[in-house]
Amino acid sequence: MYLPDALEAVPAGRLTLREEGAELLISLFGYGKNYLERHRAVPVDPTSLPLQGAAPGSEYHRDEPINGLSLFGAIRDAMPDSWGRRVIENQLGAPPNSLPESEYLRLAGSNRVGALDFREERTSPPSGGTLSKVADLQYLLSAADKIQRSEKVPENLTQIFAAGGSLGGMRPKVMIANEGIQYIAKFPTLSDPFNIPLIERASLELARRCGLTVPRTGILELPDGRSVMLIERFDRKVQPKGWSRVHMVSALTMLGLHESESRNSSYAAISDRIAHVAATGCAGPDRRELFARMVFNILISNDDDHLRNHAFLWSDKQKGWSLSPLYDVVPKPQIATQRYLHLAVGAQGRLATLDNAASEAIRFGLQDDEAADIIERISMQAREWRSVFEELNVPTAECDKIVTAFRRPRELGWK
Repeated sequence: MYLPDALEAVPAGRLTLREEGAELLISLFGYGKNYLERHRAVPVDPTSLPLQGAAPGSEYHRDEPINGLSLFGAIRDAMPDSWGRRVIENQLGAPPNSLPESEYLRLAGSNRVGALDFREERTSPPSGGTLSKVADLQYLLSAADKIQRSEKVPENLTQIFAAGGSLGGMRPKVMIANEGIQYIAKFPTLSDPFNIPLIERASLELARRCGLTVPRTGILELPDGRSVMLIERFDRKVQPKGWSRVHMVSALTMLGLHESESRNSSYAAISDRIAHVAATGCAGPDRRELFARMVFNILISNDDDHLRNHAFLWSDKQKGWSLSPLYDVVPKPQIATQRYLHLAVGAQGRLATLDNAASEAIRFGLQDDEAADIIERISMQAREWRSVFEELNVPTAECDKIVTAFRRPRELGWK
């Protein structure tokens, strides 16, 4: 674990993975005695491995994940995502999803999401992982195209791509440093129906205009005419001699669920969990922010709102968890009148209407009039999406491709 503000990791405990071929049977974890005695110790997994009441690990005491999971949620969050797995498989010449989880974990590099790292021994150094520069992006994008086509790329490039896990999905990406800040650079894919990097960046900036918490973003136009989106890593903090790390886990981990259970969960379930784990002074604001994000997703038809696209950051000062800034927001054009989000919205389940959003406002700590005020505020700003997108240099032709994603309140059962 990289403790708050530290540039070097300390041993936190021992992770054991029991595997048969590519199948993970069970994982076990035990905290180290010295780690539990540190006053700035951070829980590895807030749901399966809380620090309160934890006993030092030994051959007689190892904790298993809750709810029958084979892998701890926080460990899963720190592993390579779908794109990272394809990169590692390209490097080894392996078929998709054919490697043991321990191999994906070992080969992901040390610059992974959050503050965890994984090493063979206590004295093992951090594994490789080079931060790229803006000047390298055109070269890396060409290599990403080859990986998508399952063509072999040089090992030095796959090591760059595999430098760290991500809570994102299949979209090609790489970690870069630019003007002293770490970013995730998200590339276009060969099958994109529209300029997704440009649209995602504009959508996040629209969310910022709506009052939501959004990290710094940017767009780079490459010589071949394609766009790359930059989004600041909010799990990194600039220090005088480098970057420290902030521990980060997904809402999937916070709820102790398997990925297959995400669609059966809800925004209200996340809100309930916030009430129990929030850092001092964060519960109320975070629950209101979550409600506002739900409303925003309804208005722009972003149905990629699964539990791994919501996350929490550890607050050392307040000894608790706070909702991370917003990420992975892309409008989905569609012609259906009745639309649904991935997560349940309210009393009518996943139905993406504003009436449904308001139906369980109390689960977010909101009175009906407070929920209505948030809906009105987000709606007023979101209706100006085209002006915001054009201000951000999104071409009219690209706006026209996504126009059906954006909806007016009256279309969504709102007065």
